Amino acid sequence: MSSNRIFTDIANRVAHAAGLPLTFMMCCAAIVIWGSTGPLLHFSDTWQLIINTGTTIITFLMVFLIQNTQNRDGAAIQAKLDELIRVSKGRNLFIGIEHLTEEEVEEFRQRCERAARKAGHSVAGKAMPDAG
Repeated sequence: MSSNRIFTDIANRVAHAAGLPLTFMMCCAAIVIWGSTGPLLHFSDTWQLIINTGTTIITFLMVFLIQNTQNRDGAAIQAKLDELIRVSKGRNLFIGIEHLTEEEVEEFRQRCERAARKAGHSVAGKAMPDAG
């Protein structure tokens, strides 16, 4: 299994898990537990550092994972729309391509553009001559 596939799978799972109600409730519980330990630890610098460090690390990592997921979703949606426009009836082959790696989605997008050029349709707003 390639490193891109592994990263894509992890990014999908983390992004999905981050949006679950249970995840939100667990984060709220962690904050309540942390807050309730404040008086026991005399609201020390270490006590404050724990929450600051933890939330910073989680936020830093989530930004990259969620951005990766959104980039792939956007590219996959665009490829699907391109196919619907090109043939006016989409092919089942395009269903679920948002779960592919960026390279695989890019190949679908390029395939749509080649087919549009071959049919003499415009690509990126420019009329293309017949390729064939």
